[in-house]
Amino acid sequence: MARLLQDPSKFHPSEWATANMMQRVSTESQKSRSECMIAESWRLVDEIEKTTQKTQSDVNKKIEQRREEIKFWKQELDNKLEQIVHETEVLLTFKNRLERALESCKEPLVIAQKCLLYRQRRVGIDLVHDEVEQELVKEAEVLQGIIALLGHTLEQTNEQIRQNRSAKYNLEMDLKDKFTALTIDDYCARLTNDTPDMMYADNAVKIEGNFVSPKDWVDFSNINVEKADKQRNNSLALRALIDGILSQTANDMRKHCEMVNVAFRNRVKEVKDAKHKLETLLAMVMDETASQEKNIAALKKAIADKEGPAKVAQSRLEARSHRPNVELCYDRVQCSLMSEVQEITKNIQRQDALAQAETELKGLSRRQLSLEEEIKVKENTLYIDEVLCMQMRESVYINNF
Repeated sequence: MARLLQDPSKFHPSEWATANMMQRVSTESQKSRSECMIAESWRLVDEIEKTTQKTQSDVNKKIEQRREEIKFWKQELDNKLEQIVHETEVLLTFKNRLERALESCKEPLVIAQKCLLYRQRRVGIDLVHDEVEQELVKEAEVLQGIIALLGHTLEQTNEQIRQNRSAKYNLEMDLKDKFTALTIDDYCARLTNDTPDMMYADNAVKIEGNFVSPKDWVDFSNINVEKADKQRNNSLALRALIDGILSQTANDMRKHCEMVNVAFRNRVKEVKDAKHKLETLLAMVMDETASQEKNIAALKKAIADKEGPAKVAQSRLEARSHRPNVELCYDRVQCSLMSEVQEITKNIQRQDALAQAETELKGLSRRQLSLEEEIKVKENTLYIDEVLCMQMRESVYINNF
């Protein structure tokens, strides 16, 4: 019990002083550390604020720079899109010119082929492989070549239009993405620390696999621009080619058309001259036939005119043959009558000119028939060339394509 009531151990005054000093020192040290921490905290706060402001300012500048880059490429893409759209529209007009030119070649070709077919109806000696036929064959071959060339060029044009539209599609898709990106960056540029209703975005700093490098980003748009430029240049070159082809083909068609027309005119003149000569010969033959017919009539009359004297002489001989007895004398009268009858008979028999004249008349008739037939051949040729072919070719008019 006595131990329980024993006084606790007491410290020495020096220990008390030391303890108080330690409390003071510890407190002052803690206070000093706290003050340092506060100072450091304010320094850190100030530094973080400055760093944050600087970083945010840098980000704002980069956003602005990025917006300018996007605007630059968007303007480039807009320009190229406008150029390729305009070029495609112009190329479409050239396509229409090609189609009209191709359609315009069909009628002249059909007419040339019809002319060749019609001219197969010529008959006789007029069915000749003349200059007209040669020029018609050349014209048909030229037209077929032109149609093939225009068809191939039209295929090239359609393919170029497809390429232009492909480049246009790429530009439009790129522009659409640029517009979206610019809209987003515009929104980002408008954001400030005081913007209301902002929230933390989870995983905002996560870099996903579909990010591209700035170089790839530039290369992508640059490829689209270069492709558009390439297709535009190809389109310009193709338009120049089409212009040259259309001009040359129109000139070739006009040239060959005129050559055929000149050949037709020359041939018609030649056939008309031949027909005129044949008609002149026919008129001459008909005149000669009339003369020969008159000659035959005169010969027949001359023969008929000898019948009277022959009958008189023969009648006299017949009558004198009935003289009686010694009166039946072969006197000079009898001798003269005998000579007269023989002479008249001999002269009539010697007049073979009538037979020759009749033979010549038959020959003239045959010549007349031959000439008339040949004139009909020429008339048929003239009808084919001048009426069927040349009048049909009057509808052929070749404009500049």
